[in-house]
Order: sequence, then structure tokens, then C-alpha cells
Amino acid sequence: MVMEQGLSSQSRLILTGLGALLVSAAVLSIAGIYLGSVREVLTLIPGLMVLLPSIIHIRGSIAGVFASRLSSSMHLGEFSIDFEEGSVLGDNIRASFVVTILIAFVIGIFSYAASRIFGYPVVGVTDLVLISVVTGVVAGVVVMGITLLIALASYRYGLDLDMIGAPTVTTSGDIVTLPILVLSATFLMLLSPWIRLVLGGIAVAVAVATVLYTWRRPEGIGTIVRENLFLLIPLSVLGTLAGLTYSLNLDALVTIAALLILIPPFTGGLGSIGGILGSRLSTGMHTGELNPSFLPERGVVHHFIISYLYTLILLPLLALIAHGAAVLMGLNSPGLGMLVIISLTAGLVVMTLVNGVAYITASLSFRYGLDPDNFGIPVVTSLIDLIGAAALVAVIDLLL
Repeated sequence: MVMEQGLSSQSRLILTGLGALLVSAAVLSIAGIYLGSVREVLTLIPGLMVLLPSIIHIRGSIAGVFASRLSSSMHLGEFSIDFEEGSVLGDNIRASFVVTILIAFVIGIFSYAASRIFGYPVVGVTDLVLISVVTGVVAGVVVMGITLLIALASYRYGLDLDMIGAPTVTTSGDIVTLPILVLSATFLMLLSPWIRLVLGGIAVAVAVATVLYTWRRPEGIGTIVRENLFLLIPLSVLGTLAGLTYSLNLDALVTIAALLILIPPFTGGLGSIGGILGSRLSTGMHTGELNPSFLPERGVVHHFIISYLYTLILLPLLALIAHGAAVLMGLNSPGLGMLVIISLTAGLVVMTLVNGVAYITASLSFRYGLDPDNFGIPVVTSLIDLIGAAALVAVIDLLL
């Protein structure tokens, strides 16, 4: 009887995660279709494609960390609906907003520097930083609101936030941030240069103000911000390199637009799967159900298998949607069969690496007294940005 209840509970968790991923797949495909429809903007504003992966997925990483920390606090009985500074919820909201501003500022600088170093055309540094900060702040407010609603609903109705938080918030990060990025870039580049310069100065002032705000709060908010920045700033480099990878192959992606449509749901879907894995490993180590041993134990391998199962179900569906959207929009596609082969081949390679990295990240951070909630999702999603781009482009070059 106990075993049956255990299996029923496990099945419920798996199906909950699968349901969230299927919803995410549909929403992420909308983001892909939108990206395919604005492909001309990517070529008209040099450097935007370099900025795109990092600003989108770091946004999802910040929201994912927010959800993961709240989920762990719920499992540990520390969560309460209290927005005051010093409470779990209040401190995490404030810290997430501070991190959003600072990381958006850094990503703008990284994207500009990387474009110049590799000889890729790019707009001015002030313009790219301004686009990044405006996009980060506007999208951050929206995505944080969505994450908060999901967390409160999970708390109210007894749902497992680990299984629905990661796919939902990383998906909302993609679907919200992409159009805001394109609209912000288009609007800002239509302004006169001196107005953009003034706005750039305001962006710098806001970044400095957030640093001072954090400096005066060494505990609570300050601890969360420092741990996040310590990880997210280096990981921003991975997102920037992913953007360069796509940019160097932009002509091929624009020509065979079904591949461009596939990019957001491919990376976002794998990010959601990796986010579920990271959240489950983090919660398991917090509660003592999983041990941070050198080699993964049986319970961890069980989570790996579920990740592969999700990948095998999700990626063919994403390829089908990308192919269908391209056909309906009158855009080029390599064919449904080829698109499925490309997405599955690249996806399984990526997920194999993600399983290992997710476990190493969670176990090492837990062993050294750091909160794995702050590390799991950002490391996984940023890794997917880079190796997802590299694997997808490599398989495309190999098969096409």
C-alpha cells in the first residue's frame, strides 16, 4: 500500500512536470514564431542577436532562482506571505530586482565588447547597454510578477513549486523578454543620439544606486545579491558567446527560417527541463532525501531518466510546431523529418551534459555551504545557451 502511494506520488510529480513542459512548449513556440517574423530587425540593429540569448535566459535564470528559493523555503516550512524587508519573500523580491538591473547593465557591456573583439558589427556601447537595461527592467517586473503569482498559488493549493516553477518562469522569461527586447531596441534607436546619451547616463545612475542599496544591507538581501552576481556575471559570458555563435550563422538562420523559429523553444524547452532537474536536486539536498556524494545515487539517476524522457517527448513536438509555422508563414524549412532529427540529436547531447553539470553544481554548492537554489538553474540555463547554440549549429552544419 505504501509502495503504491509512493508510485502514485511519483507519477503525479512526473505528470505535473510534463504538463507544465507541454504548456511551455506551446508558449515558447509563439516566441519562436515571433523571432522568425522579426528576423529583419536582427540584421538592421547590429549586435542585437549577440545580446538576445543572454538577456532572455538570464532573465529566466533570475526568475528561476527566485522560484527555487521560495520552493525550498516552502518545503522547509519557512515561507510566509510577508513582503516586509527581512522576510523570505520580501528579501527575495528586492534581491531579484537588484540583480536584474545590475546583470542587464553587465550583459550590455559584455555583448558590445564581444562583438568588437570578434569583429562583428555593433551599435554604440551606450545604445546596447541602454537597450539591455530597459529590456531587463521592464521584462523583470513582468516576469517577477508572474513568478510571484505562481509561487503564491502553489503555496495556497499545495502544489510542488519545483515541478511547475522552473518551466513556467523560464518560459515566461522567453515569451515576455523577446518582444520587449525587439520593441525596446526599435524604439530607442529611433530616438535622437543625445536623448539616448541622457538615458544611458540615467541607466548608469540606477546601476550605481542599486550597488549602494545592496552595500548598506550586508545580510539578507546583500547575501542573496552577492551569491547571484558571483555566478550570473561569469555565466553572462556564456550567453554572449551563444549570441555570437548564432550571429556568425545569422544568414543561414534567416534563410532557413524554420531553424530560427526553433531556437527559442529548443533552448527554452531544454532550459525548463534542466530547471526542473536543478530544483528537484536542490530540494532533495535541502530536505536530506539526496546526498551530495561523489557519484550520483539511485534517486539522482531517477531524475536523470525523467529528464531524458521529457526531452524525447518535447523536442519532436517543438520541431513539428516550427515546421508547421514556417510552412504557414511561407518561410523555408528543411522538412519535418530533418527538423526532428536536428532537434533530437542536438537536444540529447545537450541534456547529457546538463544532467552531469546540474548534479555537480548542486552537490558542490551544498558541500561548501552555499545555497544550491542560487546556482542550479542559472548554471543549467546558461550552459544550455552556449552548448545548445553550439550543438544546434554543429548539427545543422553537419546535416545540411
